[in-house]
Amino acid sequence: MTLPTIRQLQYLKVLAEAGSFGKAALAAHVTQPTLSAGIQELERTLGAPVVERARSGVILTPVGQEALRRATTILNEAEELVEAAKNVAQPLAGRFRLGVIPTIAPFLLPRVLPLLREQFPKLRLFLREDLTTRLISALRAGQLDAALIALPFDTSGLQYAHVAHDELMAALPADNRLAAQATATPSELEREGLILLEDGHCLREHALAACGLRPPRASDEESFAATSLPTLVQMVGSGLGVSFLPKMAVDAGLADTAHIAIRPIVADDPSREIVVAWRAGSNRRAEGELLARTLQSALEKEIIPTYRK
Repeated sequence: MTLPTIRQLQYLKVLAEAGSFGKAALAAHVTQPTLSAGIQELERTLGAPVVERARSGVILTPVGQEALRRATTILNEAEELVEAAKNVAQPLAGRFRLGVIPTIAPFLLPRVLPLLREQFPKLRLFLREDLTTRLISALRAGQLDAALIALPFDTSGLQYAHVAHDELMAALPADNRLAAQATATPSELEREGLILLEDGHCLREHALAACGLRPPRASDEESFAATSLPTLVQMVGSGLGVSFLPKMAVDAGLADTAHIAIRPIVADDPSREIVVAWRAGSNRRAEGELLARTLQSALEKEIIPTYRK
């Protein structure tokens, strides 16, 4: 059986991205006849056309779309193989593509990146900040080597290693009646009017699940949703309601300049688990585990500031 070559799959991928043979040839650093011949050979191997030529450019056929999907996975695996071979004696050296969710990235990375640079000077870290669902999709597609995410979440097809437990705290306007208490309960917070991150942020679901609360009704005209933690802090400080903040964000000083108070929540386990996740079967598993251990060690050695408000 004749199989497609890596080069042919690369031509297909760059052609799909460029949209024309001329632009694709420039991007692939080959002549247009060379790229065209590679695509034609791929079509002969598959026994079906992969592109349709049109005045506006090229359009992938159904066979071409399926070939591109599989080619992307194969090419990512080939890149991983090359990186793993280069770095077999030097873990966390060379390119490493790490995804991080927005409710972790600005609070954890500044604390651990200096240590990573010190311990792994040959590491070339490429960071991507995005929502959990998109990071997991990128992991499964081989577009990322690992991701810093928070559990619980659907991790089917993934493996992961523990980094830390991150307590969820109550964030209150400084003049709110609950600010006079040492702690707050979920029911008390619910009565004060919850402000949450918008749908798509896993912290929203983590906080509600940890406290046994239901999300505000979509039809409730008095409910608000924030696009980010800094926005959420400002909304709470303006007296629009109460909310939840991860302790790592509080320790990083997110609430220091706002007119809010931070209190522990009285619940069974008001926390989320921070993990490093990677695709099941990936040859970056050892590096994912090493990264998790390094991050865990860095956090355990830190002197964590206390919240004073």
